[in-house]
Amino acid sequence: MRAVALGGGHGLQATLAALTRLTSDVTAVVTVADDGGSSGRLRRELGMLPPGDLRKALAALAAPDDNGRRWAQVFQHRFGGNGALAGHAVGNLLLAGLLDVVGDPVEVLDEACRLVGARGRVLPMSTEPLDMEAEVVGLDANPDAVRTIRGQVAIASTPGRVKQVRLAATNGEPGTPRGCPQAVQAVLDADVVLLGPGSWFTSVLPHLLVPELHEALVTTTASRVVVLNLIPQPGETAGFSPEQHLDVLSQHAPRLIVDAVLADAGSVPTPDRLRAAATGLGAQTLLDTVASPASPGRHDPEALAASLTAALERRTDRWR
Repeated sequence: MRAVALGGGHGLQATLAALTRLTSDVTAVVTVADDGGSSGRLRRELGMLPPGDLRKALAALAAPDDNGRRWAQVFQHRFGGNGALAGHAVGNLLLAGLLDVVGDPVEVLDEACRLVGARGRVLPMSTEPLDMEAEVVGLDANPDAVRTIRGQVAIASTPGRVKQVRLAATNGEPGTPRGCPQAVQAVLDADVVLLGPGSWFTSVLPHLLVPELHEALVTTTASRVVVLNLIPQPGETAGFSPEQHLDVLSQHAPRLIVDAVLADAGSVPTPDRLRAAATGLGAQTLLDTVASPASPGRHDPEALAASLTAALERRTDRWR
């Protein structure tokens, strides 16, 4: 089974951990709009792709042997203290060094995959760093007044209500963002494509805002599965119901047809509303127990893998 997971951050890590239990052919397509922390610093200083979410995906796909686990640990290690390296993750710096030497981001990530023995491939959704803008309400005395805020961190942490997001620029210049050709082809060639979980406006939806990726997601013959978050996220989706996540998805990609929506049964207070919203996308709804009992708010990889298998079996057995 050729599986592609689109997202970023911890949500994408959860999906990748589940998929590696089902197949060794996994491609992570990672958002590249982060402008905070170590990633933001390296992006501003070196003009490079923000490496943090790419690093997390590499660690998630690392081989389950001693070598892979050690490299994953090293990639994720973050320097402390107050010096110039404080806050930087080793993997971010390694990717920065590889990019300085090799130049091509896709070749850099393929090299890093070989280093960690990755069970698959990590690709950026675009080979250039992207900026985000959002239309937000609730930031003024007039609750309906719309303000535009810029930057992934600002959007993720806004106390207002995000209505719409867009990719505003590439490398600081106005223009339409260009999709990574290898990522586009991976979506077109896939047997299953997963969207979510993760920060909905800043990690999941951005993939639909890159025209080539958007078209690939609409036209691919792969099974398309949306995995919903376990809890609303402070800031961008505070107060959102599960079905509101699907409504926003449909607003940003009205042509997108989905085969299955997977959600944790304990996180869906009104299942009938979620089923209705999923039906509007063409999808069946699968409610299951996928939350980790040890880490509230995180998906359990084994349970998520089992639920994904059930969701795929409802549509097709072609990947067996």
